[in-house]
Amino acid sequence: MTNAVDTAREDPLVGFHFAVDIQGQVTGYFTECSGLGSEQEVIEHKVVNEAGVEVVMKIPGRLKWENIVLKRGITSNMDIWTWRKMVENGNVSGARADGSIVMYDQALAEVARWNFQSGWPVKVTGPSVKADSNEIGVEELTIAHEYIERVN
Repeated sequence: MTNAVDTAREDPLVGFHFAVDIQGQVTGYFTECSGLGSEQEVIEHKVVNEAGVEVVMKIPGRLKWENIVLKRGITSNMDIWTWRKMVENGNVSGARADGSIVMYDQALAEVARWNFQSGWPVKVTGPSVKADSNEIGVEELTIAHEYIERVN
């Protein structure tokens, strides 16, 4: 009799244990992260073949990197605001920093890492406050960068 449970499978990673390290500019834990990827623009080239049939060729165009968006509950920590202020003051080259998004398993062992290069804060948003709300205030950081790769 065969075992109905596939014991050789690898469980998918849980998405709630992760940390951020941006070359000393920002470190710590966030509650949400998105934008860990890239996209290729598609160029459509229409041609007519020897049989007179119109064919649409799809050719890879420009490579685009998604902006990374991080969210966390607001605290007294001012690191993302200080980093953004560098850009507001015109010091984009000084604000550029390499960084990593790291996922951990339940035992807090590193299981996945994305490294990005030349990131800088495009946008910082504070919490939406409401007197009758019973929610945690969330601040959001959007990072533009020039390259990202998953390294493990």
